[in-house]
Amino acid sequence: MRNPLLRGHVGYLCLKKREVEKQIDEWLEQGIIRESCSDFSSPVVVCKKKDGTMRLCIDYRKLNKKIVEDRYPLPIIEEEGAKLKLHTDACKLGLGAVLLQQSEDGRFYPIHYMSKKTSIQEEKLCSYELEVLAVIEALKKFRNYLLGRKFRIQTDCAAFAKTLDKKELTPKMARWSIFLTDFDYEVVHRPAKQMQHVDALSRHPVMLVTSDELTYKIVNAQESDEYIRTIKKLLQEGKTSEFIVSNKILYKISEDQELLVVPEMMQVDVIKKAHSFGHFAATKTEELVKRDYYFPNMRRCIENVIKNCVECILVNKKRGKGEGFLNPIPKEDLPLSTYHVDFIGPLPTTNKNYNHIFTVIDAFTKFTWLYPTKSTTAQEAIERLKLQQKTFGNPSRVISDKGGAFRSKEFEDYCADEQISNVQITTGVPRGNGQVERIHGVLIPVLTKMSIEDPTKWFKHVDSLQRTEQCAFTQYKVFTI
Repeated sequence: MRNPLLRGHVGYLCLKKREVEKQIDEWLEQGIIRESCSDFSSPVVVCKKKDGTMRLCIDYRKLNKKIVEDRYPLPIIEEEGAKLKLHTDACKLGLGAVLLQQSEDGRFYPIHYMSKKTSIQEEKLCSYELEVLAVIEALKKFRNYLLGRKFRIQTDCAAFAKTLDKKELTPKMARWSIFLTDFDYEVVHRPAKQMQHVDALSRHPVMLVTSDELTYKIVNAQESDEYIRTIKKLLQEGKTSEFIVSNKILYKISEDQELLVVPEMMQVDVIKKAHSFGHFAATKTEELVKRDYYFPNMRRCIENVIKNCVECILVNKKRGKGEGFLNPIPKEDLPLSTYHVDFIGPLPTTNKNYNHIFTVIDAFTKFTWLYPTKSTTAQEAIERLKLQQKTFGNPSRVISDKGGAFRSKEFEDYCADEQISNVQITTGVPRGNGQVERIHGVLIPVLTKMSIEDPTKWFKHVDSLQRTEQCAFTQYKVFTI
């Protein structure tokens, strides 16, 4: 309530006055009430009981009337069918959004808030990209409320709608534009002076939201860890500058990035979570952990956890360097000029009748594409190469084995029409297409581990497997590369 509510006393007879003063003196002596200098006051009213005695009451009618006007200080409960508005704003510091719902009185009241700190990479985006990113993040957070309902997006960025209507979009904006097609919305520009509520959320972002159960456990476990207590004590004494405490949570400063310090009792859980993304070896698992967490002797702990991983013990095969001379396959000096292709399978048949994977590898960059297929026919191979063609164009040559799909007239005609050289390796010499064979040696065990609970659902893990396999650790920042 912005203004104090001050009401004077109500006049009453001398007899009632003595009764009121007597009652107040008793309450003061008993400590029930105390004298106050508050700017708020309501008058005392004396009422007569049935037995003839007096009762003191407080006249709150004016106060209640004022409270009714301000009865929505907090977010109200979401109601299906009510009109919705989404207010968004962004700046270099963070992203903010408010989801509002129309009430019975026709006014809009907030039902949910979003405040998120931008990452180091997001801070480098230009202003209109940040505004679009704020909308995207808000739609992801409030997806359950907005999907299937018509609503209005209000932003102070006039270029938002015009940006998405451009014929030529950057890959990032194109992905965002595709994501927005899931929603039924209209964009309305609103002056910045009317968006101060969202602007405050973006300029004062929430540093850490522990919606992740693992992160929540780590934060709680920090309080009882002896190592973390020692670091915090050193920080208070000013004896170290490698760490920082924010909201009572300890972080390790590493190349302008804040890494959450993991207490000893939670280190195994963090490693297991990272290792579950493909069951890769220690190096790649360490890369995943180092993106968000820090704890001493990380490499040794990761190796110990992987040695005891049941899935890895059951599936992995011992490898050793074979005897003989190495025969490297000559490649062009440009990326995407030579493809190594092959089918892998048969795999357990899925409910979509997928039972093979068509693998495409760029010889220069080692970039890999995985496509689930229903057969090993030439038509399947041609369709996947056409998908590659839409994005990257045609390669100069394709290296494959002498499988039926690649020896067929249909595949030969396709290569001839697209001016692609079809190179087939010698039968019985798989090392001639060693790029694919090496990748298959990694993919099969990993895919088996990821789908060990239900082998018929292996195709659901192909996209995440391809994405994880491409993420090699370069020790350079993205913008440096």
